[in-house]
Amino acid sequence: MANEKEYEGLAVGVFELDSYGACFVALDAASKAANVKIQSVERTRLKSGACVKLRGSVSDVNAAMEAALRAAKPISTVVHHTVIASPAAGTELSLRMTIQK
Repeated sequence: MANEKEYEGLAVGVFELDSYGACFVALDAASKAANVKIQSVERTRLKSGACVKLRGSVSDVNAAMEAALRAAKPISTVVHHTVIASPAAGTELSLRMTIQK
């Protein structure tokens, strides 16, 4: 896991798909569209789903999320997605706690 300070002050984009494999297609599109870091890819309780966390500037996260969702929609169901521009300290703690759970 990356150093937690690495993500300090960065926006976070989170999306959940019902297909683990589709997450990698979406991540590829996201990383090509903007300067973002992939914080985590985690399997979900859905049968084969995954949740992804991306970090970067607000504009980069927004651009990456748009590209990821556009790539995912033809091959997967988008369960949820959101961008948090400036996560609070408690939110940062929760984001770290959920990684690899």
